Amino acid sequence: MIRLDRRPRPGIIGTCVQIAAVGGLLTASAAAQDAAGQVKTKIEQLQASLKSIPASFPGASDIKSQLSQQLQSASVALRAGRLYVSLEDLASATDTLQGMREVGSRLETVKSAGFEPEWGKASAELTALDRKLRETKWGNAPAAIRALAETAQGKMIPLLEGGRGFATASGPEAGLFYVGQARGEADFAEFCAASNLSRESAPLPVRSVMPELQQLQVKTNDAFQPPRSIDLHSRFIGLNSALKLAQELDADGFYAGALYEYLVATLQYGLLDAPAVGEAQRSKLPAEIAAARAKIESSGRDDSIAELFLERAESEITQVNGSRPTPDDGRSADVILRQVLPAYAAALQTPASTAPASAKHVEITLVRWPYT
Repeated sequence: MIRLDRRPRPGIIGTCVQIAAVGGLLTASAAAQDAAGQVKTKIEQLQASLKSIPASFPGASDIKSQLSQQLQSASVALRAGRLYVSLEDLASATDTLQGMREVGSRLETVKSAGFEPEWGKASAELTALDRKLRETKWGNAPAAIRALAETAQGKMIPLLEGGRGFATASGPEAGLFYVGQARGEADFAEFCAASNLSRESAPLPVRSVMPELQQLQVKTNDAFQPPRSIDLHSRFIGLNSALKLAQELDADGFYAGALYEYLVATLQYGLLDAPAVGEAQRSKLPAEIAAARAKIESSGRDDSIAELFLERAESEITQVNGSRPTPDDGRSADVILRQVLPAYAAALQTPASTAPASAKHVEITLVRWPYT
C-alpha cells in the first residue's frame, strides 16, 4: 500500500513563482504581491486537479485527504503572508499529487507492457533535464528559491532510481508513484530555473557546509542510543534523511540547497532533546521572532533562507482558530531561534574544521514509505 510520507519534508517543495517586470524593476512589495498571486493560482489548480484523480489503488483515498489538508495549509500560510512556508506545503503536496497522476494514467499500460519500458522513457527524459538544469545561472534569484530548486533537483534522480527498486519489491503501483514524484520534482526545479523573482540585496555567500554536516552526523550517531533510538526512531529517520540529502547536494555543488537541508537537519536534531516550552517563555516568542526578522531585514544581504525558517517559527506559534499553541509548537519555534538561526549565521562564516570520524559505527535503517 502506498501512503503519504507525513514526516517534515526538507524540503519541500512543489513550485516557485515567476515575477514579470512591467515598465521597469518591481519593488519588493509588488513582487511579493505578484508572487502570492502566482502561488494562489497554483494552489487552486492543484485543488481542482486533486478532485479529478480517482482513488484507484489501495491507500489513495487517504492520500487524497492528506493532500487536501496540505493544500489548505499552503493557502492559510499564503494568506498570512508566509510565502516560503506556503511553498514548502505546496511542494509536499505537488510531488505526491504527481505520483498519483502517474499511477492513474500509466498503470494499465505498465501492467500490459511491463515497468521497464516506462521507466526507461522517464529515465531518458529526466537525465536530460538534469543536465540542462545544471547549466542554470541563478543571477539575482533569492537564495531560498535557489535552495528549494536545488533540493528538488537533488531528489529527482534518486526518486527515479527508487521507483525501479520499489516496482520490483512492491509492484508497479509503488514504482510508478516514485517515478511520478521524480517528474514532479523535475517540473518544480525547471520552473524555478525559469523564474524572474529577484532579490534587492547583496547575494548570499553560500559555500560547502560539509564540515558542519559531518559534525552533525557524528552527534546524531552518538545520540542514537536506547531508549531514545527506539522511542524517537521515526525522528531519527527524518534527521538522517535530511543529512544524507544535504551531503549529496553539497557534493554536487548545490550549496544553497545543502545549506537549507543542513538547517532542516539542525532543527530535527534540536527537537530530539528540546524541553517543553513554558508559558512565560512561550509568551516571549512572538517578540523574539519579530526581533530576529528585523535583524535579517536590515542586514543588506539576501537572508531569504533564514526568513523561510522564521516563517516556520511564526506559523508554529500562530493558531488559525485563536487557540493557544501547544508545547510542541513552542518547542519548534524555540529551536529555530536558539539553534537554527545561529547555525545559519555560522555557516556564512569561515568553514568549521572537518569532524573526526566517530569512534563507533552506527547503522540506522532508513525505510521510506510505502513500508513505513
